[in-house]
Amino acid sequence: MGFFTKDIKTLNDLFVHTLKDIYYAEQQIEKNLPDMIEKATDPGLKNGFQTHLSETKGQITRLEKVFQMHGVEVQGVDCPAIDGILEEANDVAGDVDDKQVLDAALIAAAQAVEHYEITRYGTLIAWAKKLGREDCASILQQNLDEEKATDEKLNTMALRSVNEKAA
Repeated sequence: MGFFTKDIKTLNDLFVHTLKDIYYAEQQIEKNLPDMIEKATDPGLKNGFQTHLSETKGQITRLEKVFQMHGVEVQGVDCPAIDGILEEANDVAGDVDDKQVLDAALIAAAQAVEHYEITRYGTLIAWAKKLGREDCASILQQNLDEEKATDEKLNTMALRSVNEKAA
């Protein structure tokens, strides 16, 4: 199914489709984070990934609540974008022998994931508000706030230590 399919006719349809997209994405991220935790050698990075795995589980639960509040079936749709980002992250991580460089690569990959999520949540919040669903928007905002905080933590970690060690 392409992003702009013939079953998307209204903003509500687009909202629901994108909600399914981020739901699928969060599930894929949840599946991939344990591998990233295992590969990370920097203790702070490893801990950050573990924290984000817990947050991701909570984000999935919040998304399920939004589905229910909006009166639609909880389900995901294939998201080639997140699949590609995660595949690339796995490929790059598999090619790096130097553990410090690997940590830098893992941060870069994680930030690519975070940026994707940030764009999706920002869009969903705007659409929810246009649809008069402030209730859904406020729940989605919690996920967005966590994604932004994770991105900031990753950025700080990269700039303060990980990139320097990799150099």
